[in-house]
Amino acid sequence: MATSATTSAGGAGMGGAAGTSPGASHPPSHDIDPDFLALPRAALADAVLQTARDLGVTHADIRIERIRDASLSFRDGGLESRGDSRSAGFAVRVVHGGTWGFAASVDLTTDEAVRVTKEAVELARVARPLNSEPVELADEPVYTDAVWVSAYTVDPFTIETAEKIERVGGLCRTLLAAPEVDHVDGRLGQVMENKFYADLAGTTTTQQRVRVICQLEATCVDRAAGGFETMRTIAPPVGRGWEWLVAGTAAGCWDWDAEIALIPSLLAEKSRAPSVEAGHYDLVIDPSNLWLTIHESVGHATELDRALGYEAAYAGTSFATLDKIMSLRYGSPAMHVTGDRTAPHGLATIGYDDEGVRAGQWDIVRAGTLVGYQLDRRMAAQNAAALGTGRSNGCAFADSPGHVPIQRMANVSLQPAPGGPSTDELISRVERGIYVVGDKSWSIDMQRYNFQFTGQRFYEIRGGQLVGQLRDVAYQATTTDFWGSLEAVGGEATYVLGGAFNCGKGQPGQVAAVSHGCPSVLLRGINILNTQREAGR
Repeated sequence: MATSATTSAGGAGMGGAAGTSPGASHPPSHDIDPDFLALPRAALADAVLQTARDLGVTHADIRIERIRDASLSFRDGGLESRGDSRSAGFAVRVVHGGTWGFAASVDLTTDEAVRVTKEAVELARVARPLNSEPVELADEPVYTDAVWVSAYTVDPFTIETAEKIERVGGLCRTLLAAPEVDHVDGRLGQVMENKFYADLAGTTTTQQRVRVICQLEATCVDRAAGGFETMRTIAPPVGRGWEWLVAGTAAGCWDWDAEIALIPSLLAEKSRAPSVEAGHYDLVIDPSNLWLTIHESVGHATELDRALGYEAAYAGTSFATLDKIMSLRYGSPAMHVTGDRTAPHGLATIGYDDEGVRAGQWDIVRAGTLVGYQLDRRMAAQNAAALGTGRSNGCAFADSPGHVPIQRMANVSLQPAPGGPSTDELISRVERGIYVVGDKSWSIDMQRYNFQFTGQRFYEIRGGQLVGQLRDVAYQATTTDFWGSLEAVGGEATYVLGGAFNCGKGQPGQVAAVSHGCPSVLLRGINILNTQREAGR
């Protein structure tokens, strides 16, 4: 296979997400849902904040939230299950006597708002003797009556379920009709998230976010050998609407029909491909795979609560401790990673976080050196001297009205090189290596340091050209060795925003959606494992 086939083999050629410039702003594309605006937001806020003021708190905020979540799953072209849920409620946080108090309810009445506020204050009083670190919050400007709506064209909840079933089920049936495919699984998920926030300082924000995910996976069964191979779509989940499934590349969306047409032949090639020989290889990694490596080895590792040891029981702490800021060589000079709450169509893109902090972009790794973390207002105030800043970068988020906001991941992204090389050009620089496309399984230790990742497909590179797929491949490294081997990053045209709906953190556990953008990259001398041999097969 010649390098001219790279685009069809990889991720950048499938949809208009490639080449999207990070950090751009957009005008509101929709009004806030009238049903959410009809909730007694002002009355509840007035009741909470006046009660909190009367009880002598130093900080109080109310968050009113409504979430609608719909899903469809398919098996071999037929609808297997359907779900549609709605939840609404409000939460109150206070700081009283230097201690947090929190309470929540689903009863949206002013009497309940007063009761919940008193409960939050009483919890703070009870907890005060156990608190050795008085709560101080970083200052933030006041934003009055701020409104923000994510960038999407078609609200997916206005589309008839029958149309969704026909579109996604039709893609499944197209896959299943191919002789190379024995089974197909598919799923579609859609979320609309509305939030209202108000605090004693005077900030009030009203927001609406929409996101969608669609994934289809084809399976080929080798009945003679008793084995099977799979191939999944690499279309990312996005902060868009129904247009993502139907509008095509002319509208900056994904070309689903083109990807579905390719999968059967790619799956057949994979099922016949030779098993990789373990050893050290140069890697060219497509954004459809690299986003997950960024998420696990950079995104989670640079959450400041994790680096400080506050987040330990759920997936561990971090090797990137605060004493290493401005000194840790995270990677090569080609590595520039930002945290971004404003990336167009990002899953973690917002106008304001759950503490009333306005969204922005900042550096986490610059020229290969750790220079920043992801912060909420308490972490920012508590560590201002070490961080060199006393302002939060807007990373407080709660996944429901019943949960307290915790420090959550922004859209953490590896920046492309201005005018940098194409994926084909990166491949042409490799004498012996592997081109990696699509994410699959992964494993990382409790310090976010030792890891291994697999993928959807792997292409052998010889003499600067792709020569066919390989099987049973996993790449393994430590975080600093991996990013230290980064020789080159692709240009803006290779940049794609990947991501996930299901990033977990906290106790009780919370789930958040987050995106990670990146270009194609070239890394030298990465250890490759043969997964079948590692499993003793």
